[in-house]
Amino acid sequence: MHWVKADSSDFSGNLPLPRSGHTAVNVGKSKVVIFGGFADRRFLDDISVYDIENKLWFTPYCTGSGSDGQAGPSPRAFHVAVAIDCNMFIFGGRTGSKRLGDFWMLDTDIWQWSELTSYGDLPSPREFAAASAIGNRKIVMHGGWDGKKWLSDVYILDTISLEWMELSISGSAPPPRCGHSATMVEKRLLIFGGRGGGGPIMGDLWALKGLIEEENETPGWTQLKLPGQAPSPRCGHTVTSGGHYLLLFGGHGTGGWLSRYDIYHNDCIILDRVSVQWKLLTTSNALPLPRAYHSMTCIGARYLLFGGFDGKSTFGDLWWLVPEDDSIAKRLVSAPPDILSESKSVTTLSGSPESSPKESQTEQAPILELQKRLGISISSSKAQVNLVDEMEDKELHELSSRLAGETLPTRDQFACIQALRDHWRRSSESSIQLQELGPLLRDYQRLIIHKYFRKNIVSNSQFTTPNLPGEDYCFFHLKNASLVWHQEGDDHVRVSSLPLRSFSPFPLPHHWSHQRVLQRPFSEGSEVRVRFWCRW
Repeated sequence: MHWVKADSSDFSGNLPLPRSGHTAVNVGKSKVVIFGGFADRRFLDDISVYDIENKLWFTPYCTGSGSDGQAGPSPRAFHVAVAIDCNMFIFGGRTGSKRLGDFWMLDTDIWQWSELTSYGDLPSPREFAAASAIGNRKIVMHGGWDGKKWLSDVYILDTISLEWMELSISGSAPPPRCGHSATMVEKRLLIFGGRGGGGPIMGDLWALKGLIEEENETPGWTQLKLPGQAPSPRCGHTVTSGGHYLLLFGGHGTGGWLSRYDIYHNDCIILDRVSVQWKLLTTSNALPLPRAYHSMTCIGARYLLFGGFDGKSTFGDLWWLVPEDDSIAKRLVSAPPDILSESKSVTTLSGSPESSPKESQTEQAPILELQKRLGISISSSKAQVNLVDEMEDKELHELSSRLAGETLPTRDQFACIQALRDHWRRSSESSIQLQELGPLLRDYQRLIIHKYFRKNIVSNSQFTTPNLPGEDYCFFHLKNASLVWHQEGDDHVRVSSLPLRSFSPFPLPHHWSHQRVLQRPFSEGSEVRVRFWCRW
């Protein structure tokens, strides 16, 4: 199997924003539906859909009504979601410090939410539970955390009658836990890992029988100790069913709940259902960064990884895990490994994927290092100007959604981005927050380039646009870590002397002074020349 980071040729449309603690479910063989999650200290309530046949990501407009008059579920993370036919059912989760116990259904044929009134033995509000479908009618849910204690109860929901039933189980049982996985394999529910009472993270595997009425089995747990290379104890992992095996990926272990001192994993371990043993899956190429509370879905013979958290960062990247003979794996053959490993789905002005001749990599090493550290597109005097599409600029999406707050639905990305641009247009230089400058730089580049770019840009001592006579262009030039220079034509004028942690490759709007700088960590070293261009 090969890991391949998804690029712009794999998808079109609006990619989902970075997040962790979300859910992603397969609805039939036609689409993957992502809901909710947590990012930048905000709980999310948006829906992102991947249309498998058309390779399209989109955000549907959902209608509906809840008990409080809302159109859909409140923002949340660490909930459970299960698909039955064309419907996605969600339960619980957390928003702020509140554990939720509401129950919703999304009809993906008409994109309509319904808050369901259920009956019977209603489960208590909880987060970090685990659930799976039983056939095409019922859902089984196990465990979780209610804010005071770890849970070990088992509930079965009939999605037709909307009746919950708490399963009475005799005999030995797994310790209470949350953050584990639950997967139906034929007639048994398998649970693995999680965090339990007293704080330990576990690596045990249990099977629950008695879930199928027609079998007339007495419900009971059995701990399974299988041969092979078993996964290390962990929680926040995923277990995805595909073919004759289950694929376990990621998660975190050791002490601390989502602490930055935890050990995060990016290994792939399979449970072979034929030989009934654990096996370490050998993968090639660069691996995704270790993470937990991500999602992994199976699309035919491929697996799609999205999002997650590593104790410090929330991810928004998409990765394929594919067989060796897959067309996605074959495209690796002709591409240099170092370019692929640093790929951020960046396209050049001509719209084609960026490439760099092997012999020029040494010369451009300072530029590439700076680009890597800042996470933005930077071009040297010998390279084309790079342009990150606004739909792939995760910092822009996060800022625009945060600015919109309650005034705009977070699912309306375009309106949020326009509101952010209006905010920037009205702002004075002193009111712009430090964290806004990176996204502002990239967005300013995009708007200028989209409006004024013509067929040829000559990359030598300066950029020229022969079809635009009389235009004036300004360049910002980083001489070293403590000086910023302003270049206008052939003249260089020093405009400010900056601390060593300052950096300003910034084409400023005309009404701003040249003293505004972008604060980013940067160490002294060899001279780095960086240019951006704009129309004044």
